[in-house]
Amino acid sequence: MAQAHAAHGGDKYYIPHGSKWPIVGSISLLITMLGVSAWLNGFTGPVVFYVGLALVAFMFFGWFGTVIHESQAGMYNQGVDRSFRMGMMWFIFSEVMFFAAFFGVLYYTRQLSVPWLGGEGSKFLTNVFVWDGFEATWPTNGPANVGGAFETIPAFGIPAINTAILLTSGVTITIAHHALRAGNRALLKVFLAATFLLGFVFVYMQAHEYMEAYQDLNLTLGSGVYGSTFFMLTGFHGLHVTMGAIMLLVIWLRVMKGHFTPTHHFAFEGVAWYWHFVDVVWLGLFIFVYWL
Repeated sequence: MAQAHAAHGGDKYYIPHGSKWPIVGSISLLITMLGVSAWLNGFTGPVVFYVGLALVAFMFFGWFGTVIHESQAGMYNQGVDRSFRMGMMWFIFSEVMFFAAFFGVLYYTRQLSVPWLGGEGSKFLTNVFVWDGFEATWPTNGPANVGGAFETIPAFGIPAINTAILLTSGVTITIAHHALRAGNRALLKVFLAATFLLGFVFVYMQAHEYMEAYQDLNLTLGSGVYGSTFFMLTGFHGLHVTMGAIMLLVIWLRVMKGHFTPTHHFAFEGVAWYWHFVDVVWLGLFIFVYWL
């Protein structure tokens, strides 16, 4: 099991025990990626991919279960708490960079490549010689009209509703956090439940939006540069909302079991940080993908 050993000045520091979960996680991710690669290239069906996903889920249940057990057993001190916080901060920073890359693609496409193809700068080289007659407009599926004509999703429809949902969920998770710190567990349970329910409603609304885009608007992942950037940005964000809502559900179940105290609740805080990050990313998506 994990142990604490004497360090400088008599303080304690945590040394993790040997664990099988890192190697299980590595093998699970390898199988998942090999499965999706083989599936996309027509070598196999989705079975290997699903097996990999099942192993990833098994790893998450096992690894996080071990961490929860050790936390509840009092094995973690303030030093471990600080390391958890730093790890979560770096994780969220990596997510910021992940979405920054996709927003960068959107900016480059809209502000640079499409205007160049439309004749800005050197009309002969980029417009007449390469794509004669192409007009630089946005949204566009490109000079070759990839995927055919399509319509965009109005910003002040489902996207505006989803914006209100996520902003509301940001308020409810904040109220839940204050309730936890004040020791008001009844209020904590209600507003934490409201938060993950709002998250799942958001995912449902986005799924409805995707079905409408594919069935009625001919807006698909294959609709040229607009379709690819639209679904990459909104799809990955939807995946993050799904993961965040599941994490909030797990935290709520832990609250129902009596976990967390007003001074010892990093797991709650870490998920709350992640949820606020998801909210902020959506605001950027609503403005730059749907509205402008």
